[in-house]
Amino acid sequence: MKTTVEISDGLAEEVKAFMAREGATFRSVVERGLREVLRAGQEPRPFALRDASVGGRGLQAAFRDAGWERIREAAYEGRGG
Repeated sequence: MKTTVEISDGLAEEVKAFMAREGATFRSVVERGLREVLRAGQEPRPFALRDASVGGRGLQAAFRDAGWERIREAAYEGRGG
């Protein structure tokens, strides 16, 4: 299929530089971009929670059996109000 595509001058310059670096044609760049857009819309990415755990042996002995209220009090101890 033949079609006309109007793009900004700045984007056109970036595409020309990309094509020169990659040895690609304008057609291949456009087709690749369109495929990526279509694929992104079809495949919802599953949520992956980043592992933010740290090394260690858990809570200090003084807090192992404490409730959240006691832990929070200790965290804010000496910080006013």
